[in-house]
Amino acid sequence: MPRVTLAEVARAAEVSVATVSNALNGTGRMAESTRARVRATAAALGYGEPPPRTLGLAVTTYGTLSWDFAGIPFYARAISAATAAAHRRGYALIALPAGPAEALWRTVPVAGVVLLDSPADDPVVRVLRERGLPLVFDGRPDRLGAREAWVDNDHRATTYEVLDHLASRGARRIALVAGPGEEHYTRSCLAAYEEWCAAHGNPPRVVPLDFADREGRTLDALLGASDSPDAVYGLYDPCGHRVLASAARCGLKVPRDLLVVCASEDPAYGATAPPVSTVSLAPHRTARAAVSALVDLVEGASGQVAQMIPARLMPRESSLRGATTPSGAAG
Repeated sequence: MPRVTLAEVARAAEVSVATVSNALNGTGRMAESTRARVRATAAALGYGEPPPRTLGLAVTTYGTLSWDFAGIPFYARAISAATAAAHRRGYALIALPAGPAEALWRTVPVAGVVLLDSPADDPVVRVLRERGLPLVFDGRPDRLGAREAWVDNDHRATTYEVLDHLASRGARRIALVAGPGEEHYTRSCLAAYEEWCAAHGNPPRVVPLDFADREGRTLDALLGASDSPDAVYGLYDPCGHRVLASAARCGLKVPRDLLVVCASEDPAYGATAPPVSTVSLAPHRTARAAVSALVDLVEGASGQVAQMIPARLMPRESSLRGATTPSGAAG
């Protein structure tokens, strides 16, 4: 595995390579505060030590917001699969909490990091790149560095599949619950939705999900309107539960009045009333692929690798009102 270089220490400490060399060797003329800072940076990065056989995992989609991503079925499944994949390659894996953790990522002793749903201009990515660590993105980034790779689903194709499925069951006014995230997943699905709506004459209606609104009351204005949608596609795990709750308050029957699909790994959707159709983004597969690619990078493979993992639509009663055209949905 590659060791930390003088150049990486210099970049992190914001000094020249010569200054790093002098500071570590006790030579040269510089302020003692500079010498101490360079030595502390070198120690934090593990300069001169064997690289750790530990990988990091970060979920940074909501920036400095502290939230329990491990309590979301999608991320819980991804973390479990990533940990198992790391162990199979002889590595430990640590998942750091979401929130204002830039300082923590500057010093945590890891050989590389998997980032889930990283947004554009992610400050954690900036810190990790300054350290020269190999990175693998689960969710396509805006750009890749030399020792970086990504894995993802084809979100445009999946969005089209869901919308075509709903249209085949008679939906003509399909709304999308998307945001507030700015990661590639949300942006890609939103762009595909707007494109599909323009091509099919569906009036686009996009509503952000309020994660603090556990009863889905922020959806009541949408579902209680005189021109309410006849179908809703939610991009996140909680969407199905909240749409069902709002529909009940608004006097809508699912699937008679409203069709519902949401992207989720939550098995509870198979037992709701009615059971909710879901899209699985296969986080167990994307996480395994991401960890495998990261270990390859840590151990010297070249970067710029990209992998696409198929998603899967699982129709249930919530979106299976009588078909008007043949459905293209996967079983």
